[in-house]
Amino acid sequence: MAALTLHPDRLFPSDPTVRAIAQRLYREIAGLPIVSPHGHTDPKWFADNANFDNATSLLLLPDHYVFRMLYSQGISLESLGIRRKDGVAVESDYRKIFQTFASHYHLFRGTPSRMWLDHVFSEVFGFTQALTTATADNFYDSINAQLVKPEFKPRTLLDRFNIELLATTEGALNSLKYHSALKGTGYDKKVITTFRPDDVVDADRADFAANVQKLGELTGQDTQSWDGYLQALRIRRQFFRDHGATATDHGHPTAKTADLSKAEAAALFALCLKGEASTQQTELFRAQMLTEMAGMSIEDGMTMQIHPGAFRNHNPVIFQNFGPDKGADIPSPTEFVSNLKPLLDKYGNNSDLKIILFTLDETTYARELAPLAGHYPCLKLGPAWWFHDSPEGMLRFRHQVTETAGFYNTVGFNDDTRAFFSIPARHDVARRIDCRFLAGLVAEHRLGEDEAAELAYQLTYGLVKKAYQLA
Repeated sequence: MAALTLHPDRLFPSDPTVRAIAQRLYREIAGLPIVSPHGHTDPKWFADNANFDNATSLLLLPDHYVFRMLYSQGISLESLGIRRKDGVAVESDYRKIFQTFASHYHLFRGTPSRMWLDHVFSEVFGFTQALTTATADNFYDSINAQLVKPEFKPRTLLDRFNIELLATTEGALNSLKYHSALKGTGYDKKVITTFRPDDVVDADRADFAANVQKLGELTGQDTQSWDGYLQALRIRRQFFRDHGATATDHGHPTAKTADLSKAEAAALFALCLKGEASTQQTELFRAQMLTEMAGMSIEDGMTMQIHPGAFRNHNPVIFQNFGPDKGADIPSPTEFVSNLKPLLDKYGNNSDLKIILFTLDETTYARELAPLAGHYPCLKLGPAWWFHDSPEGMLRFRHQVTETAGFYNTVGFNDDTRAFFSIPARHDVARRIDCRFLAGLVAEHRLGEDEAAELAYQLTYGLVKKAYQLA
């Protein structure tokens, strides 16, 4: 049977001179704590601190990177146990689902998912043989046997994985009951929330008006008025801050911003509440709300994350049958220079504002994002993200943005994952790739090795703490 081995020099350059530099840099930062400031793990795991159920529900069902690849090869989501919205029965035999996954594991060759999963299998569960059809039952049984042990409880794993901080992401109406349950445990400092107000600022949502009404009920404000609506958002932001939040997150379709007069904004808001706004008007409302949120970030100090450019739920059949976040979001072209200008004209020179920009459109790295972040004091660049969270994507990011934005206008790495067990693997890949990139600069005599070592520390730990105000 094939062995499962993680080569100690994986992802390092093949040139022996450059590889030796990368090895030295990596040794200095490999053991640094993990700071995961942007992700989607379930806070219930850490509040309840109950053991995970089984290998399938832990490793496969939450991970759209896994089941989107399987679906692309004609394997139905029903056969993978993904629940349907209409309640029609799907495969419930978790062993059978894991066997299906194992028999198609070859599909992940060359992908970051393969690297992450192999790391989990080897480093977390101790496997020395590769996952195949023949070893699937052994993997399934061994993982399940380990998951029931005390050392596999979620809080214990936070410590074992050397995770210093893990941020989850919740909508504006979320009760944060699981974060409340963590208070006083010490883990409330390790697991914090992030304020994502898309549910109450996206007027294209069918539940927008109802959500705004609920926002008023939660805050005691008249959210049918523009002033009351804005005040309610301030109150919810403070509620999130009371539960550890240091950042907001905005998943808009585009990076469009606006700076309307108060009267214009109020009239547009009223139109959206009535459900009478056109597509162009709902986009304008989202644009205005990005600018409003930037102003609120100056007031309360929260770092603002903007990640546009995903065509959400591209496959209508999957969305209708299974709902969102089922692997059918697709990157789309994104423009920043003109779209961000209204916000930047108003707030861009204010160094108290901290905005992190993400993109799925790599063509904007050198042309738009690096020049913007290389000038405006409020802007920083998020790492290669989502579809580009890969060795190749990370290298493209560094090559295209460094010459104009430098290193210190970036914010290190975040994993943006629902897959808790893969967090160490993802951060290890990022650390290796950054050391590889820095080693190349040292070998070309563009950096001293002492400077590269300082940068490796900053890219791994220092910059993320500063950007998300975690120091």
